[in-house]
Amino acid sequence: MKSQFSGIKELVENLDSKSVVEKLNELLSDPNCCYKKDELYYTLGNVYRKQGDFQMALNNYLEAISINPESPAVHAREMLMDILNFYNKDMYNQ
Repeated sequence: MKSQFSGIKELVENLDSKSVVEKLNELLSDPNCCYKKDELYYTLGNVYRKQGDFQMALNNYLEAISINPESPAVHAREMLMDILNFYNKDMYNQ
């Protein structure tokens, strides 16, 4: 199992987002998974953030935080919220 997560991290670095999402969801649905679920949700949130799907990124960060309140997802969520709060939608109408 450990090599499977290492392979997923390599896919993230190579930006193969679709494969990463599929593999992470497989690990999350596996009751025998030996990885920390908060780490998997955090990684999945990062993949969605890189894809520009901020809602799914936030959902996964919140799931990671609910499992582990000290997860790095706390910082990732704060940064994403800062970006979304700064984002000016009116600029697209000019």
